[in-house]
Amino acid sequence: MKRKIEYLDSLSVEELGELTETLVKVNRSAAVVKGGRRFSFSALSVVGDRKSVVGYGFGKARQVPNAIEKAAKDGRKHLQVVPVTPEGSIPHEVTGRFCGSMIRMIPASPGTGIIACSTVRAVCEMAGVTNILTKSYGSTNPVNLLKATLDALAQLRTREQVAELRGVSL
Repeated sequence: MKRKIEYLDSLSVEELGELTETLVKVNRSAAVVKGGRRFSFSALSVVGDRKSVVGYGFGKARQVPNAIEKAAKDGRKHLQVVPVTPEGSIPHEVTGRFCGSMIRMIPASPGTGIIACSTVRAVCEMAGVTNILTKSYGSTNPVNLLKATLDALAQLRTREQVAELRGVSL
């Protein structure tokens, strides 16, 4: 079942203020040509405001700095809002899937910290989540794991959102 992720529009991106990016992975690939090997690089980065907005970017180039720059620019185009509780956790338990990767995210009490692998940790830090327990299953490919994490975060709903969807009052 495909979920539609609602991205922020361009007007609200300007109001966000300071977005920071974290580099998750740089990959080198080689093409064998007549004169030897031709290297190209791909970069995966996570962009966010460390409050409730997060996105990811993927860029490819012949040099590493250009690939990182492209990834950061791409990340600013794919931002989404994540509901974060006042304690710095997520509202409820959620599972995200993408290709062969699956991630389970569980809310944690204050003081727990981020218990996660490096890819999921980067996403949680940029989203402003400070207390969370995670477990990844299946493939540990950073690209697929990052997309599974964003899929899980897109499923989160606050109590107010659920009450509005059901047509009841709290």
